[in-house]
Amino acid sequence: MNIGELSSLTGASIRSLRYYEQKGLLSPFRKDNGYREYAPFAVEQVRSIQLYLNLGLSTDEIAGILQCVLKNKEAFCEEVLPIYRQKLQDIDEQIELLTNIRQNLTDRIDAILLERSISGQEE
Repeated sequence: MNIGELSSLTGASIRSLRYYEQKGLLSPFRKDNGYREYAPFAVEQVRSIQLYLNLGLSTDEIAGILQCVLKNKEAFCEEVLPIYRQKLQDIDEQIELLTNIRQNLTDRIDAILLERSISGQEE
């Protein structure tokens, strides 16, 4: 299939597909005319790339995961556990930070409303 067809099937832009190729995440064949030709399994590859990007992994981390999968011919590789664990730790830290920010905003809103009600009673 050509790049336009792969783009339509996966929802990835042509620009993204070219970027994935540049980063070594996709390896299309080149026709005699120089056009890219993707194997049918490229659809699943792109979907995997999109999944990992949505998990917040970098393209370098994704390349490592895909190489591990290809090398071991398994869907999951133990070698990627440290990447997953680090990502979970990063997410937990972000949750903690956002929870603190949320609490700070709630406290400020409560203080403003309290001040408003006190001021309103004095008038």
